[in-house]
Amino acid sequence: MNRPRGRPFQPGNKHGRGRPKGSRNQATRAAQRLLEEHSEPLVRRCIIEAMKGNMPALRLCMERVLPAPRQAPVPIKLPCVASATDVDSAQQAVVEAIASGGMTPSDGEIIMNILEVRRKAVETVELSQRVEQLESAARNFQGKAGESL
Repeated sequence: MNRPRGRPFQPGNKHGRGRPKGSRNQATRAAQRLLEEHSEPLVRRCIIEAMKGNMPALRLCMERVLPAPRQAPVPIKLPCVASATDVDSAQQAVVEAIASGGMTPSDGEIIMNILEVRRKAVETVELSQRVEQLESAARNFQGKAGESL
């Protein structure tokens, strides 16, 4: 009764590991196989039931047969983003696409956030290169100043 919760087995216990993470048990695999085998008749039956007015039956089966749709890709042509000025021109292209109706504002916001992350990454690389150059120049300057003394 007073055993600690969380890790009941000692580290290295070969018999207490259990199933690997992400593996499914036999009942789940069997149910999945049955559903895959009968998905077509289920869809047909659901459509018939839906036409009769049984919407919960349709929703229940369709959620299991058809996965939720993923977000559709956004058709936009962006320039190569290799510098901070390139990010500016890419952001301008996104604003123009939103203004012309070729892209929804929410899709534009997502792409602008991606471009902002890219801008920060480009700036970080550029700043680290500049710092390295300044440090190298400072070492050279200190070396020459030490020689003249």
